[in-house]
Order: sequence, then structure tokens, then C-alpha cells
Amino acid sequence: MPAARQWSVEQIESTKPPVTPSGDPMIGRIPVLDVHPLVDCGRRPAKAVAGETFQVSATVFREGHDAVGANVVLRDPGGRPGPWTPMRELAPGTDRWGAEVTPDAEGRWTYTVEAWGDPVTTWRHHAGIKVPAGIDTELTLTEGAALHERAAAGVPEDGAGGARAAVLAAADALRDTSRPVAARLAAALTPEVTAVLDRYPLREPVTATRPLPLLVERQRALFGSWYEFFPRSEGAVVKEGEPPVPGTLRTAAERLPAVADMGFDVVYLPPVHPIGESFRKGPNNSLTAGPHDVGSPWAIGSSAGGHDAIHPDLGTFEDFDHFVARARELDLEVALDFALQCSPDHPWVKEHPEWFHHRADGSIAYAENPPKKYQDIYPIAFDADMGGLVEETLRLLRLWMSHGVRIFRVDNPHTKPVVFWEKVIAEINRTDPDVIFLAEAFTRPAMMHTLAKIGFQQSYTYFTWRNGRDELTDYLTELTGDAASYMRPNFFVNTPDILNEYLQHGGRHAFEIRAVLAATLSPAWGVYSGYELCENTPVRPGSEEYLDSEKYQLRPRDWAAAERAGTTIAPLITALNRLRRRHPALQQLRGLRFHHSDNPSIIVYSKRGTRPYADTVLTVVNLDPHHTHEATVSLNLPELGLAPAQESGAEPFPVRDELTGETYHWGRDNYVRLEPGRGAAPAHILTLRPSSPTGGSPTP
Repeated sequence: MPAARQWSVEQIESTKPPVTPSGDPMIGRIPVLDVHPLVDCGRRPAKAVAGETFQVSATVFREGHDAVGANVVLRDPGGRPGPWTPMRELAPGTDRWGAEVTPDAEGRWTYTVEAWGDPVTTWRHHAGIKVPAGIDTELTLTEGAALHERAAAGVPEDGAGGARAAVLAAADALRDTSRPVAARLAAALTPEVTAVLDRYPLREPVTATRPLPLLVERQRALFGSWYEFFPRSEGAVVKEGEPPVPGTLRTAAERLPAVADMGFDVVYLPPVHPIGESFRKGPNNSLTAGPHDVGSPWAIGSSAGGHDAIHPDLGTFEDFDHFVARARELDLEVALDFALQCSPDHPWVKEHPEWFHHRADGSIAYAENPPKKYQDIYPIAFDADMGGLVEETLRLLRLWMSHGVRIFRVDNPHTKPVVFWEKVIAEINRTDPDVIFLAEAFTRPAMMHTLAKIGFQQSYTYFTWRNGRDELTDYLTELTGDAASYMRPNFFVNTPDILNEYLQHGGRHAFEIRAVLAATLSPAWGVYSGYELCENTPVRPGSEEYLDSEKYQLRPRDWAAAERAGTTIAPLITALNRLRRRHPALQQLRGLRFHHSDNPSIIVYSKRGTRPYADTVLTVVNLDPHHTHEATVSLNLPELGLAPAQESGAEPFPVRDELTGETYHWGRDNYVRLEPGRGAAPAHILTLRPSSPTGGSPTP
């Protein structure tokens, strides 16, 4: 691909098309249509993170048979245009052009597609036919000389023998009637001249799209491994016949080194606020709570305070600050649950009754998601005082931000107005663009996608319920396609609310399989505490709720005993997180490719790093936690970045299994046999380093 070229602001501004009387851009002299990425017709920004490479594409064509070219111009947050990136036709004859671009700093960028007539390429095509046939020979060569002289004017001066001189020499040769006709033409078609004109093409005429917005955020908005646990369970003492003693933020901090040792980047805490007494839920979501039952952390608010307070059992803000500081020492970020709902005892119920929906009998309606009922929670009614709720929400978020929280996992955002979140996130990110919001919205696709478009940096997904090969392939193809320009998935393998049937019945091997899938398919993934112990007992058949759910009671775990007994899959999780940090290919969403397997129980996919020949990870997973499966895996070798010798399938290449340390020599078609529990997991995670374009063997 030709090198990028620097254009002046004046040159770029002059290419903008005229507008219609309504203010909309006209089609332009060279049509540029269907630009991607494009979010809500350009009204909202496409998203990337600093250093992330993504493709900009457009349909470009013109009348007749003359050649066209296209390029992308990025403008940085200061409005300065960077080097333009040449586009290429993605498939011959499709008129679909694309180029990969990489913004290198955080902030609000723009991108523009420019399309232009390419008279030199048009002339080369015509001359290659006319001159050998003796048709209009002198006229054709003279026109070519004039074109090369015009093109040379756009090539920077760089001394004798440089790029401009090469183009002018071609023009002179085309006019030199003392030389044979074939030699005159050949002088204009040399690789040297071609390289110069690829880099500095003659662009006549030029059409540019309007600048489209691009929001570039920090890497954690795309990549990270999350670990969720309840502080009150860490260090808790539960003895039969005695009142339980909950853990504190101080005892919870003692769990952080183990979380960091497993390679996690983010530690996520459920709400740490006071819990209501009225209608408090008992064990397993029972309606009657005993005098020592701790209740659900999501039933926020009591006489001890609301969203701006810490539960007295957990400690004080000083203890919270200690927890955050200890996490920071271990390179962990703290994410805090932000649940905009109240218990009947929340101070807002008396101070702001207008913030709640009152039924005909004057009572406040509790939350419901039939058949689930949440008698201990009052949802917020937004329309009576949207402005007041926005102001109070901003105050609360900034309070926790002042205590070191830069990531918020937002509970049930789909039950609140979208415009509310748009206002809140825009205002927070206006002053603090590093703050990240994760949408916990297991709901209809339209709502999930819209929440991502209006500002949420990450989103929960349907991954938990996608277990078969075809449904995984279809869903990941959706997430890594156009949706990747605005929606970043976080693949939580379980949550306090979700124990999927696959985990309930698949045993340890199911937990291993889902961890491998989540960690290698998505740049962001997460586990809820207890996953590493393969906890899989539901409260009843057909339910996704855990038996003795930690949402309603203390669940201290004996981590050391599990390690001694070998009943933990923490070593596998640690290996996965180390691989993710080591391989840039696993830190991106775009670039996922699926390969063929002749057994539907075996899924095969690859990811490549964005730098050419930098990093490739190929994953093969047996999706059946109960049985051994064999398959022939057929690889799309060009997608792996292999050199021509390997593309034919004739030359094997080494791949290293990062879970076992074994090295294999693979080709286009490969036999695999995967049994649940083989080695570290029922999967191959293979790394290879493709060879250079000139050939040679790749190295693992």
C-alpha cells in the first residue's frame, strides 16, 4: 500500500462538495456513498481506543471508464489533519474502497473520505493499448507528458535525483522523439515513477465527504479482565446458631493480591451502600428476612444514608480509600456498581417523593420484572423532575470519582430513559473523559445498541446464552461487524443473577470451555467470584439463580482449601489472562475470523494483531463438556497472514499451544482431537508469527 501523504488544511478544505438548499451535501463530482463506520448517519461518533486500527470504507465510482482513487484523512482533537491514508478497492469490480487507520491519541477526532479522478492511471491504461497498436501514438505520449508535468507539481522538492525529478524525467522521455516509441512509454511506467505517483497522485477532480465524528478513548474502554466479588463475604464468619459477622472493606482488600495474581485488571464491587430494612429479602430471595439476614446490596438506602454513604458494616470512606489504594498498588482498577433505585427506607423517599411513581392508593410501586418481583426496591420515575435527577446523579458519580472510582457498572440502565443517560455520560465525560460506563442491559437489541451509541463505553451481551457453534459464530460476526464501531462487548461468563444451564449441567469442563471462549473472543471479559470453584447449583431446576445466592446472604469461601484440593480452575484463568496481556491480537474486537471445522462441536477462530505480521492467535475449542470430539480443521491461510508458500498449503508452519507448551506443524487442513479436561482445557490456543511477504517460515 502506498505511504501516507500530508496535505495542507487549505487543500483539504477546497475539496468539500457544495450543498443543497436544505444544507445537505450534494453528491459531489466523484460520488462517495455509504461511508463506514457511520453511527446514526454521522450524528453520533464512531468509537475507537488510542492505538486501535479499524477500517474506513466507502463506495466510490464515477461516470465512464476513467480511473478513480480515494483516501482517508484523520483530523486529531486539535483539528489538525494527519497524513492521508490511501484506500484500495476491496474486491475488483465492487467499487467498494477501504483503508485501515489508527488514531494515536485520546480525544474527539474526525475522519473524511476523499475521492478523486486519477488521470495518470487512466492515461496508463489507454496508452498501454494505443501505443503498441499505433493508435494516436504521438498525441497519447504528448498528453502523458503534460499529465506527468502536472503531477510533478504536487511532488515535494527533495533535491537532484529525487521523487519530483523522476516524474519530470518521465515527462521528458515521453516528449523525446529521438527515442523509440516503446522506450518513451516504458520510461513513464518504471517502478520508480509508479511508486512516486502512488504516494503523490495527481487528483483531478476531488470530492470530500463531510467530516464524521470519531471518539477515541483509553484502552480500558476496550480491553480488560474483570473480577466481581462481594466485600461483605470476604473475611465473613458464618457459624450455625450464631449471628453471622460480615466482612469489611479492610478484609476485602486482603483478597486483592489473589485477584491480581490471576491477571485481572478490574475489580468490580456490587453496591457498598446502606441496605434497607423494609421488605428486606431473606435467603434465596424469600419474602421473610430473619433478624440477622443481610439483605440485597441493590436495595439501597436506610437511616444510615443512601447512594452517597457506605454501609456501616463495611466501614468508612477511609476504609474505601484504603481498598482503592491497595488495588492501585496491584495495578487493579476499581469498578463500582451504580444502581439508580431505592429501598423504601432511602432518604429520597421522604426528601423527593416526586422521584417515585405513586399508585392510585397513594403507595409507591415496587420494581417488577415478571415473574420476578423486587418488593425491597422502588424504581425511579424520571419525568416529573428529569433535571433534578440528572443533577443528583452527577453529584453522586463525582463523589465516588473523588474517591478513586473511574469505572461504573450501571445496573439495569434499560429501565431508565435513554436521554437521561445521554445527558449524564456526556457531562461526566466532558470533564473526565477517562471515566468508563458499563451497561448491564440484558434486554432487546434496539435498547442495547442505542445505549452504546449514546455513550456507554461497554455493554453486557447475550454471550451467556450463546453456547453452540452456529449461534456463537452468528453472534460474534454481528458484534465484530458494523456494531464494533460503537458497541464494545464485555463477556461475563456468569453473574450473581445468571448461572446458565450450560454451566449447571456441564461441570468443571463447561466452566473451562466458557472461560476460554470469553477470554479469547472478546477483549473484555469477566467472572463473578466462585466461578473459579465451578459453583453450579441452581436454587431450583429450570432457574438461573444460584442456590444460597450471595445477593441475599454471606458466602465466605475457603480459597486455600480449594487450591489444596485442586478443585479450582484459577490456574487456567491465570493462564488466559497472561495470554491476553502478552498477545495484542486478543486485545482487540475487530479482526475476528472463523475457520471451518467438519464437526459442529468444534469451533475454530483466529485473531490477528493490527500491525502487519505482528501477532496471530488461533483458537480451537471443543464445545461439548461431556465428550471427546475429533475434526478436520480447514484454515483460511490468508486470514492468518501467511506467505505465498504457506497459502498453497504445501509448506507446514509451526504453531505453539500456549496451554500445554507443545509445538505442532500445521497446514491448511489439520486433524484435531479434543477431550474435556485434556491438560489445562478442552482447547488449543495456538500462536504463530506469520512469515514476511517475501517468504520463509513463520516462527511461533
